[in-house]
Amino acid sequence: MGTPELPGIRRRIYYLSKDQIAKWPSYNRDNYLRAKAAVLIGSFTLVADAKWKYIDILADKSQLTSEAQGEIPSQTQLNKLTAVHPGVGPDATAAACYLNNSDNVFIVEDTKGYFRVVGSEKWITKTTVTQDNGQGPTGTTSTTINVEATDEVPAPFYVGTIDTEDGVIDCMAEVEGTIDGGSSGGNTGGSGSGDAGDVTP
Repeated sequence: MGTPELPGIRRRIYYLSKDQIAKWPSYNRDNYLRAKAAVLIGSFTLVADAKWKYIDILADKSQLTSEAQGEIPSQTQLNKLTAVHPGVGPDATAAACYLNNSDNVFIVEDTKGYFRVVGSEKWITKTTVTQDNGQGPTGTTSTTINVEATDEVPAPFYVGTIDTEDGVIDCMAEVEGTIDGGSSGGNTGGSGSGDAGDVTP
């Protein structure tokens, strides 16, 4: 039956306004400037004193999807993230204030330990936040973050680091096996910052 494919995303997502990013990781590209793989090589370089923020979510109610949009030869991917936080307290509301009307980027970890990026250097990310204080004694509260981000590829894999106030996360530490960064062959159209070959933990 093959290798099991575990669905879903894990309970913590990371986010940051793009104006806090000094330099983005890049794709390895072919001679036609196409991304050779859905892998961002390198790490995000942040401006001075910037740190990735995070919020914990209900994994069973959250989802990451991707769909094609546009027409050939200008097709892109619309990556969508729905993240549900189980509360409407000060921290969740502060996150809503930060995300509203900002151009943001998100990093999501899936159940296999791969980190995926939602948000591109080239296109604006649309983020909307809704809150529900619940209804009656059996109601539930929630803060829901909805993200739509255009990119060249389905939510790319990220193999760099995430610098948070709690410390630095190595995104390759929990990954088993190899992520092919597409760095073999002609790479004349981009500035990939990794060694040639596969990206391994």
